[in-house]
Amino acid sequence: MDEFQTLVDADERIEPRDAMPEAYRRTLIRQIAQHAHSEIIGMQPEGNWISRAPSLRRKAILMAKVQDEAGHGLYLYGAAETLGVDRAELLDLLHEGKQRYSSIFNYPTLTWADMGAIGWLVDGAAIVNQVPICRCSYGPYARAMVRICKEESFHQRQGFEILHTLSRGTAAQHAMAQDAVDRWWWPSLMMFGPPDDQSPNSAQSMAWRIKRFSNDDLRQKFVDMTVPQAEVLGLTLPDPQIRWNAERGHHDFGDIDWSEFFAVLNGNGPCNAVRLERRRRAHEEGAWVREAATAYADKHRRVSSTAGAA
Repeated sequence: MDEFQTLVDADERIEPRDAMPEAYRRTLIRQIAQHAHSEIIGMQPEGNWISRAPSLRRKAILMAKVQDEAGHGLYLYGAAETLGVDRAELLDLLHEGKQRYSSIFNYPTLTWADMGAIGWLVDGAAIVNQVPICRCSYGPYARAMVRICKEESFHQRQGFEILHTLSRGTAAQHAMAQDAVDRWWWPSLMMFGPPDDQSPNSAQSMAWRIKRFSNDDLRQKFVDMTVPQAEVLGLTLPDPQIRWNAERGHHDFGDIDWSEFFAVLNGNGPCNAVRLERRRRAHEEGAWVREAATAYADKHRRVSSTAGAA
């Protein structure tokens, strides 16, 4: 596989028909599948608020955002299929609990302000994590991420705007916004994955240029980006240890409770069971749509084949 590594080292893209190590292919399938699963599971906590959004404008914006997430899942499952795996197989693995999705989507959305916190913090963390993947060594994944990141930037702005409005509203609205930030801050930091010394796949993924930066480097970038934004919002990040370190040129921040992260990742979060069960039920109840689409496609192929023969 010398040619493969030479291409990777030269920052060239690996395409589906190129020779690649089996471990590289498996790593990509795992990462892209987890990413795709996160997009479609992530529709649930926000979809829960579409009917309860405070205005028609807010409903329309949130509905468009949830539709975007479905599209992101579609792009990513398509990218995974270029590696020789079927999306139906990936969904089966998700429903059986054999593949994971981001731990962040196992937390409840208790108030409307959570829609703002998710947009600002969760989508903001996603942008920091995903923009470097636009330069991933695997072409289909990198190209899918270009559009996804553009759309995520709108989602982040939407969340910021929701919190900005609430924080400048009544005392109760400001308190609601602050409560949402308090609950979503630490899970957002966990989104980047465990510390580098506890991340078994990071070093190899960086060598293959699937990843460009380590978990800890991305987490630090997110903190540095978010602290001044919180000041603009007039909200406080729930970490008394956050302070600027002039010597490092970065913000220091407190220790993350990694026991919570691993508990949620292993299925023991507040909403793990509910989110996965809803996903299974939606898949089962949508079987007739997939069957109808397959029948229509088969009919269209037969008609086209007959017309071509004539």
